[in-house]
Amino acid sequence: MGTWDFGPFDNDDAADWSGDLQDADPARRSTLIRETLDSVLHDGEYLEADAANQAVAAAAVIASLLPTGTPLTTAYAPDFLAAGETLDLPDDLPALALRALDRVSGDDSEWSDLWEDSLPKALAALRPIREALESAV
Repeated sequence: MGTWDFGPFDNDDAADWSGDLQDADPARRSTLIRETLDSVLHDGEYLEADAANQAVAAAAVIASLLPTGTPLTTAYAPDFLAAGETLDLPDDLPALALRALDRVSGDDSEWSDLWEDSLPKALAALRPIREALESAV
């Protein structure tokens, strides 16, 4: 896995997931986001980094569409968002995304283990996403 920075799309797993979201039928995109978040909440005892990185990206997409969210400007985010398209997201997705972020950044998560030496910086990169999601819950 390649990781080049702390942002939600700054790794191969998230960038690939973003491409999958971009390529998905627009009517299926919110379902893909939900499935991604659900997978980390039901993924055994130890959460693998690839699933965690994808969940962070999904949470960032949700947060970017909220009134208090920050638009995604990275080239690795889904292009449809940069083009001004939006998604009709179910009301429960922000809370689901927060639970997924708790799992990603908690114990028994390879994401947390991999960032161990830089965990404060990695968690700081999640803070704006969390704040936008919390404002919607």
